[in-house]
Amino acid sequence: MEKLFYPAIFHKAEEGGFWISFPDFPECFTEGDDMGQAYEMAVDALGLALVSRKEEKEEIPKSTDVDQLNVEDGTIVIVEFDMMEYQRKHNSKAVKKTLSIPEWLNEEATAMGVNFSQVLQEALMSKLNVNR
Repeated sequence: MEKLFYPAIFHKAEEGGFWISFPDFPECFTEGDDMGQAYEMAVDALGLALVSRKEEKEEIPKSTDVDQLNVEDGTIVIVEFDMMEYQRKHNSKAVKKTLSIPEWLNEEATAMGVNFSQVLQEALMSKLNVNR
């Protein structure tokens, strides 16, 4: 799960600015004073809804096709959320892992001053096709 795209409905607020709702996340609302701020707030709100559902092990809904939406008093805006980037920023705490390698490999790597944590991180990022 990397980048996710969901439709948001931007409504003009009577007092100015916008309020935003997400058809796929009925609990998710936000607002902004102008289009730029409203979009940033929409990204944050969508991210919180997605992360909350992921942490609670709830299903992440598929994005509704924009042709199926009724937006009587609003405008559809597609909002992007990068789950991997969010995880990098907010979940970078080190986690201790226990692993086993052959003794001879351990001795060779130790003799060469190999940083096992760094090698494992680089190998995992390569395997998962994730950039730093």
